[in-house]
Amino acid sequence: MIFGKFINKYYLKYLPMLLLGVLALGAVDYAQLQIPKAYHILLSGVNTGFIDEAMTIPFTLDVLLDQVCAPILVIVVVMMIGRFVWRICFFGAGTRMATDLRGKMFDKARTLSPQYYQVNKVGNMMSLFTNDLETLDECFGWGMMMFFDASILGGLAVANMIAVQPLLTLFCLIPMAFLMVIGIILNKYMTKKWDERQESFSKISDFAQESFSGIAVIKAFVKEAKELWEFKKLNSNNEKVNVEYTRLSTILRVSVSLFVEAVICVILGFGGYLVWKGNITAESLIEFIGYFTAIVWPIAAVSELIDMHSRGKASLGRISDLLSAPVDVKDRENAADAGTLRGEIEFRDLTFIYPYSDREVLKDLSFKINAGENVGIVGQIGSGKTTVADLLLRAFNVPDGTVFLDGKDVNELTIESVRRNCAYVPQDNFLFSDTIENNISFASDADESAIKVAAEYACVADDIEGFKDSYKTVLGERGVTVSGGQKQRISIARAFLKGAPILIMDDSVSAVDTSTEESILNAINTTRKGKTTILIAHRISTVKRMNKILFMSGGRLLASGSHEELLKICPEYARTVELQRLEEREGA
Repeated sequence: MIFGKFINKYYLKYLPMLLLGVLALGAVDYAQLQIPKAYHILLSGVNTGFIDEAMTIPFTLDVLLDQVCAPILVIVVVMMIGRFVWRICFFGAGTRMATDLRGKMFDKARTLSPQYYQVNKVGNMMSLFTNDLETLDECFGWGMMMFFDASILGGLAVANMIAVQPLLTLFCLIPMAFLMVIGIILNKYMTKKWDERQESFSKISDFAQESFSGIAVIKAFVKEAKELWEFKKLNSNNEKVNVEYTRLSTILRVSVSLFVEAVICVILGFGGYLVWKGNITAESLIEFIGYFTAIVWPIAAVSELIDMHSRGKASLGRISDLLSAPVDVKDRENAADAGTLRGEIEFRDLTFIYPYSDREVLKDLSFKINAGENVGIVGQIGSGKTTVADLLLRAFNVPDGTVFLDGKDVNELTIESVRRNCAYVPQDNFLFSDTIENNISFASDADESAIKVAAEYACVADDIEGFKDSYKTVLGERGVTVSGGQKQRISIARAFLKGAPILIMDDSVSAVDTSTEESILNAINTTRKGKTTILIAHRISTVKRMNKILFMSGGRLLASGSHEELLKICPEYARTVELQRLEEREGA
């Protein structure tokens, strides 16, 4: 069993099921302890001809059938039904707990901001949803069963042993006290080692996930041997911590076996002496051994429970860290739904620093985009263009009075309603391992004709229809089965289909040729009249036909205006235009 903030409520939630399991377990344990009594009757009848020590009830065939065979048959039936019931109850409750907790973990992970994932990698997160959650499932279901089985069966067996021979029982329990002391000592170290084991597994998962995602780069630079060597070091460390944990676990299990065998020696030696002295009968000694045999499992369960508690405590701690992680970006109290926005955007003297950083990414940034304008944002790499998009989408918190949508402070609007009014094509285009059709319609439920129209606007319809299964083609993980340009255009089609009042395209046409870029820009002008479009780009040729261009450098807005206006008023912009023209000529 394991207790903690995020698991205690499940004991109450599934209390009826757990109580039924305990009742079934108690019935099985009680029935199991009737078997030694039947042995006593049988041996007494065979040896003396009577089934009681007063020799008043003779041992006959009818007595054998009524006092031994019939009870044994009932015991077998009760144990069979009881074991089925407690397995359903305990393991079923454990599975339901894990399912519910997994849902809460996923929902929590969904609400966490990007800064959380800058610290916690994907491999570490996946280990929480696999190894750690499976450990809690085991502790909840199997652990509950072992705890109550050890308590009920062990308690009843010891009570029966005391009834048969109290002094012999005392000598049997002394080694068990030493076993408990060893278990308590080892538990502390086993918890620490299990935590180290899970951390090591997380590092391997992180490395493997990153290597598989970047396999093309690894092969292109012929770095397979280097990656293999790095993985070997992580794998060796994983082996080391697993061996250390297994060593402690083995010591505990061997200790259990040692003390069990020691108790058997006590029973055979001292018990035989008591029979020789006439303090108990041989039949009673056999009955006593039967009771002790019944508590061998509870004794072994003690070590299992200590081992399981160590693992469960460490895993619950890791899961609790996730569930307790603060949600940095969240709605304020009384935040209002934005409704349907017109698309007016304003930044007022915004200075922004990313969490876990001390560098100002944006510095006193101020600009206004009127509803329905097509605006381009250009600038050098690292000038803060993508940060503008992140803040509009509320990926990070912004100071009050710095970002406005339709004249309303974004902090006074719900995050869901702000994002509902935006369509986004990220710089790192992400496609799901699903059909092209489902990827395009991800943001909105649309029929096949609307999906095809969006694909045509994004200039990817011909490519899709060239595939064997057309729009039903299933893409590989993260869209690896299509080219970079196709991936970009499918992402653009997804944003077009949403038809949101605000469209943000972050360097979204960098992987397409000039004519395709021209067609996509024409589609924006045609389909998004009256709606706001923000096009972030490196090439000025991409944005020069926009209503307004924001030219950024070093996190500051150097100038804004049309292409022709910026050529006149901003020397840095004119110089950038000239440099890009020279690059295009040299490339040609």
